Amino acid sequence: MLKKQVLSPGIKRFELDAAEIARKALPGQFVVLRVNEEGERIPLTVADTMPDKGILVIVFQEAGKSTKLLGSLNEGDSILDLIGPLGRHSHIEKFGTVVCIGGGVGTPEIFPVARALKQSDNKVISIIGFRSQDLILMADEMKSVSDELIVATDDGSNGNKGFVTDMLKKVIDRGEKIDHVFAVGPVIMMKMVSKTSEPYKIPTVVSLNPIMLDATGMCGVCRVDVGGESKLACVDGPEFDGHKVDFDGLMARLRTYLPEEKLSLEQYEAAKPKGGCCGGKGGCCA
Repeated sequence: MLKKQVLSPGIKRFELDAAEIARKALPGQFVVLRVNEEGERIPLTVADTMPDKGILVIVFQEAGKSTKLLGSLNEGDSILDLIGPLGRHSHIEKFGTVVCIGGGVGTPEIFPVARALKQSDNKVISIIGFRSQDLILMADEMKSVSDELIVATDDGSNGNKGFVTDMLKKVIDRGEKIDHVFAVGPVIMMKMVSKTSEPYKIPTVVSLNPIMLDATGMCGVCRVDVGGESKLACVDGPEFDGHKVDFDGLMARLRTYLPEEKLSLEQYEAAKPKGGCCGGKGGCCA
């Protein structure tokens, strides 16, 4: 790891020395990593690349044992396995006016998509949403690639209260023709974005985040129902038509291992030495 930043509580940004992935990765693609030999395979969307410097950028939220272990690493540490780029890249063309929506930690993931759409001469209206003002991240970066940026918080602590769906409805109600919507964030958010745009027949692309193992289409763990067909998010996606995704089925599959994940996190927290973790070195956190 070359650089580590804390963007907001529990959300970290790593710059990784990964030249081959940085040269090939395109917006919408992802990587899979393992911190150590016994580690869970963690799929993460590519947040950015610096091909000339050989740098890959990932942003993640510490939600369970594996992401907390990842977050405990420090500059100079190494990640055991890192594969990518994986998945199909975003379909980018000149659509006209596009709305790019990022919810929470989905904002870093929508950033390269918004930038690519802006570079393809689209008018980009970006909507990013967070629970509260202290959790807002990458607003300046999103503003730099957007013709208009709307930042909303659930509690209104930034002065603009509402969900991203409320902001999308306001944009639609302005009467401006919207040609495409791209959304990345929690599954329930992507579901509601798709339900908001569907009556207006606005094509809507969502980036799914199912449980994933091999990420090459062999294990089938990441299957999702799209338009009545079983698709694999790793090789057929991760982006799909939001109006055809079975979001309820996806959310049910994401809850499959919640008891085991809760127990694993509790055991990890209990085993951590007082005064903080060693940062993954020496196996104290394994």
